[in-house]
Amino acid sequence: MAIVTASGSNRVYSREEEDGRSVIRVKGTSRAENHAFIVMARHFYSLGLPVPEVYSVSDDEMEYTQEDLGDTLLFDYLRPCRESGDFSGAGKELLIQTMQQLCHIQVEGAKGMDWSVCYPVPSLDRRSIMWDLNYFKYDYLKLTGAELCEPALEDDFERLAEKLLAVPCDVFMYRDAQSRNVMVKDGKPYFIDFQGGRRGPIYYDLASFLWQAKACYPQALREELLDVYLAELAKTDYNRGRDTRVPSAETFRANLNHFVLFRMLQVLGAYGFRGLYERKAHFIESIPFARKNLAELFAQVPELQEEYPALYAATQIPDNRGRDTRVPTVSDQDVKGLTVSVYSFSFKKGVPEDVSGNGGGYVFDCRSTHNPGKYEQYKTKTGLDKPVIEFLEQDGEILDFLAHVYPIVDHHVTRFLERGFTHLQVSFGCTGGQHRSVYSAESLARHLRETFGDRIRVDLCHREQAHWYK
Repeated sequence: MAIVTASGSNRVYSREEEDGRSVIRVKGTSRAENHAFIVMARHFYSLGLPVPEVYSVSDDEMEYTQEDLGDTLLFDYLRPCRESGDFSGAGKELLIQTMQQLCHIQVEGAKGMDWSVCYPVPSLDRRSIMWDLNYFKYDYLKLTGAELCEPALEDDFERLAEKLLAVPCDVFMYRDAQSRNVMVKDGKPYFIDFQGGRRGPIYYDLASFLWQAKACYPQALREELLDVYLAELAKTDYNRGRDTRVPSAETFRANLNHFVLFRMLQVLGAYGFRGLYERKAHFIESIPFARKNLAELFAQVPELQEEYPALYAATQIPDNRGRDTRVPTVSDQDVKGLTVSVYSFSFKKGVPEDVSGNGGGYVFDCRSTHNPGKYEQYKTKTGLDKPVIEFLEQDGEILDFLAHVYPIVDHHVTRFLERGFTHLQVSFGCTGGQHRSVYSAESLARHLRETFGDRIRVDLCHREQAHWYK
């Protein structure tokens, strides 16, 4: 048995042999959630829609096996496209197929669906909308220390809910449609992890897929894929004999903007809970992409700023002495020149993901040096605090360690500048990501700024404290 994937939930996936074939075994913690997926998957499969076949189910529905669709996520398949900025060719063709099939999952999949199995609610309603908006408020905004005018913010939430509920709620809403939930097999897309689906409007899944935080789709590509979706929708019986179902292009885009905003808020709430609260590295590292998307939306659709002024104000999180001490400021994907990302982290929680997608760089292990965390007076402090800094510098081991690190990184930065590379990541790990790694990351970031000046940009992240500095 091999664990094949991890997710934001508590489900565990493994690859096994069953009846002479490779299958994916899923172990869940919620029978209701498992039941929803099993019923939906069998319904979609019976309609010929591209989902995994469910093979066997335990009596208590806490485990089931499904078709093995391989290891290639659409998100990973598109990595070269993100790195080059070129989404033409096979990548674009797969995206077109995905949008077309998503349309059929929504429209055809709704036919004969037993909505009572949906988990946790059968349809998008006011209560579930407010759940997600409060998720954003309590698990993102409040964890970032944002300034809130809560009565005005709640008024904006009510206005947004009214907009979302004003459109028809009559298709299957996947709810987590995004490229990490699409598998690529034999050049075709297959949809997975739709257990949170319910009856809803056509807009939500478009917002979820096309504005996925780390997908980095260019706006021109989004527009093209929206046209693909609408052309496919016109081929279905969604509006047959019901002309009021499909709005004009102008109304469609206006409605979609509200759902894009809603989805972005929900995503930030999820990233806040999984990242800032549960301290899961992948979600912490996704926050700057989500913030960038939200900032771009408000900039591109200024009407949203006017319609939801308190919400807009709450998302403009100010720096603390020029530094945002909780989450990263909006990441500028168009910055020219070389950016060096410097991380501190705990080895217990895994090595930081390279969010640029370039890979490479350095991971330095600080655990060979004297650990302040062994002493009671330093346990509640970090490598940012003066007593810890003095301990490390007087001890001297960390200084000898860094004296070897600096020349290696300096040489790498120099060569990357000469060759026109755009990103380098350097990470320092220790036991808890609290003392030695934090001090080392701070020291290297300061050294690089002093050595290379404005020839490079240095981004600094103390991951386990969720502190980001520019």
